[in-house]
Amino acid sequence: MIDLKQRRVQVGAVAIAIISIAGLLSVLRGPAVIPDFPCGNPSKNEVVIEVAKGETGSQIAETLFLNGVVKSSRAFFGVAVGDKRAATIAPGTHLIQKNLCAKEALDQMLDNKRIQGLINIFEGAWNSEIYALMEKNGFSRTEIQSALRTIELPEGYKTLEGLLFPAQYSFADGTSTLEVIRSMVSRGTFEIARSGISKGNGKYSPQQLLTIASIAQAEGNEQDFTKISRVIRNRLEIGMPLQMDSTVHYIKKLRGSIFLSTKSTLLKSSYNTYRNYGLPPGPIGNPGSNAMLAAVNPELGNWLYFITVAPFDTRFTSSADEFSKWKVEYKKNLRAGLFRSSNK
Repeated sequence: MIDLKQRRVQVGAVAIAIISIAGLLSVLRGPAVIPDFPCGNPSKNEVVIEVAKGETGSQIAETLFLNGVVKSSRAFFGVAVGDKRAATIAPGTHLIQKNLCAKEALDQMLDNKRIQGLINIFEGAWNSEIYALMEKNGFSRTEIQSALRTIELPEGYKTLEGLLFPAQYSFADGTSTLEVIRSMVSRGTFEIARSGISKGNGKYSPQQLLTIASIAQAEGNEQDFTKISRVIRNRLEIGMPLQMDSTVHYIKKLRGSIFLSTKSTLLKSSYNTYRNYGLPPGPIGNPGSNAMLAAVNPELGNWLYFITVAPFDTRFTSSADEFSKWKVEYKKNLRAGLFRSSNK
């Protein structure tokens, strides 16, 4: 006869044995499989996924799961953690297919074409072009004008031109026009400070350095920004007019043309550097970070002239004779259609 105590010991031993066997089987089988839809078989149905500013990866994963995009939030979160691109998922409204494997879901969340209300500002864009982009994305002209009357300029800057940093912006549904413009200015002032412009530099104020950056951005390619910045300084220091075509392009709000007629150089405007000495009163566009850096750190050189004789062939010289020689070459290339631009 087995007493009760002995029976308990036997039952306990059996239970431990069962648990041990279950643990061994778990090890042999490997970690639990995380539910995930198969790749390559998405649904034709799409859903709107809202991503708020500052939302975490786990929150996005849960939203995707609840909307039927992924089979489990764990599947998406696991893929996102292992892919550094996931940190660049933009806030805003994303149009995403359902029944995606986690990797496909991440790819679609990173696809700019699936983001509604995306505002992509190119380097050198004028504020007028940025406002037009905003209108295309649902912000009314009245709202924009109202926001512009309300927004305060950072200390030391006289115009909003140049302060809307070129970047890709996406805003959550319901973001006000004023918040959008403030966000662009906030990014702009951050980049301006990072470049060193906000500290000023010798003879030049932050506003003037930002203006130099905008001219460098408009006049040349990235590899030439530091040299163009030096030409501008060299001309200013000897009292020579800047005579930059880009300042006239800014007045006329025309892009894509290279040749500048004599008539255009006579336009009455404080931004016309053919008629006026010194820098224009403010930036002629919104420069990128490399142009900003070039404004603060110009390359050493005695150049007073530069000309782009062919696409991506910009030459610098201190000799007026050499410049005239290159100008002949430029006109020859222009007539040959190398620039594919129209005269104005």
